[in-house]
Amino acid sequence: MRTLGISASDMDMIFISHLHLDHVGGMTEQKEQTFSLSQGPVSLPRIPVYSPVGISASRWNPGPEPQVITDPTVLKKGIASIGVIPRYLFLIGHTLEHSLAIHVAGKGIVLIIGCGHQTIERIIERTRALFDDPIYAIIGGLHYPVNGGRVMIGPVNIQRLVGSDRPPWNSIQESDVKRGIAAIKKVSPKMVALSAHDSSDWCIDQFKQAFGSAYVEIKVGKKIRI
Repeated sequence: MRTLGISASDMDMIFISHLHLDHVGGMTEQKEQTFSLSQGPVSLPRIPVYSPVGISASRWNPGPEPQVITDPTVLKKGIASIGVIPRYLFLIGHTLEHSLAIHVAGKGIVLIIGCGHQTIERIIERTRALFDDPIYAIIGGLHYPVNGGRVMIGPVNIQRLVGSDRPPWNSIQESDVKRGIAAIKKVSPKMVALSAHDSSDWCIDQFKQAFGSAYVEIKVGKKIRI
């Protein structure tokens, strides 16, 4: 943020997709149900924090006021949570996650997704049930660590195991990626951007091939204009 010239004091809300350690600031935060922007002091104004579970601001960034969001909720004009879609994940357990829907005038709904543990099929189904407008863009993580992963413990692709509701010998497969791509194609978004946070390079290549010119790369510091 400092490198990009973005000040924490400019924030007017924080949206937390789910309470996993890599989304709230670390293992301690996950255990204590707190969140940190950094393991050092960060000055934040008294802004709302929207989370699917009860959470508190850590001692590093006191000030924000958390609110639990479970149902579809309008947060500001044109900005809404699509509501929690639960899923029981192997090893991790019951996971509550919600995604952000932003209405862009003249275009439609832009979905911003944290990890996509809910599955993109269920996210699309929920979004279409909530809005008459078309889905214009799908941006974020969909948790497809197939044929490679970002977190390896020796030869074991740990992300592939913990991100599935199936037993480890039948975890996330190439067929899941293909079904996800097919579900996205059905709604014909004008923009698709898959985060490398929890999806492999193989999966990103599959998305690039499937969506062609509609595909946009997500990189730290890169602006995505709708």
